[in-house]
Amino acid sequence: MSDANVRIPEEARDRLAAVAAAEGLSLRAYLARLAETLLTPAERAERAEKARAALAGWNGYAPTVSEERELDSELDRRLARAAGR
Repeated sequence: MSDANVRIPEEARDRLAAVAAAEGLSLRAYLARLAETLLTPAERAERAEKARAALAGWNGYAPTVSEERELDSELDRRLARAAGR
């Protein structure tokens, strides 16, 4: 396996290293694990479509694009409120 150099701000590197250390990992191991668990936008869209199809097949739930936008806005509002914004 070859290594790669990534330039990030020192503060970001230190924060990632602290998170990694708290989990008993090196920064390298932590970043490798993180890369394995993150989804690309295409993978997220594929999973979302599968979830929509499963819901429609299970209980007939098939929101319109407009309903999805409204639900997304409501979720954003609730998340912002929970975060104290």
